[in-house]
Amino acid sequence: MRHKDAKLELLRAVPLFANLDDGELADVGRHADEVSVGEGKVLVTQDTSGNSFYVIIEGRADVMKDGQKLAELGDGDFLGEMALLEDLPRSATVVTTAPTRVLEMHRRDFSSVLDSAPHLARKMLATLAHRLRHADEQLVT
Repeated sequence: MRHKDAKLELLRAVPLFANLDDGELADVGRHADEVSVGEGKVLVTQDTSGNSFYVIIEGRADVMKDGQKLAELGDGDFLGEMALLEDLPRSATVVTTAPTRVLEMHRRDFSSVLDSAPHLARKMLATLAHRLRHADEQLVT
């Protein structure tokens, strides 16, 4: 029981999950595995099929496209959702730049959680819209 409570508190601290109620958090907890990876670990590879979604609990990672750094990710950021939502190859490679802890959710679990927590899907959509706006601004400059 103690481990379960610790996982719920961990999830509650992640901004993406902050507005979920206890039942929704428990659902995410059932579907997500905590994984520790070292510096230099490739989490996802550009142009490969995607089977997992990740939330960075603690650590850092660089987003690379065609060898060019696009962004830095840190605590609370998430990645891998686009390949799962579109069922298309990964759009970028993400490599850890420090020892990192992530929550990993596989495709089937990711879909199940989004179905059971629609406001989580809306929050992800808002983040995707922000990323798109930022990318558009970069093209203009």
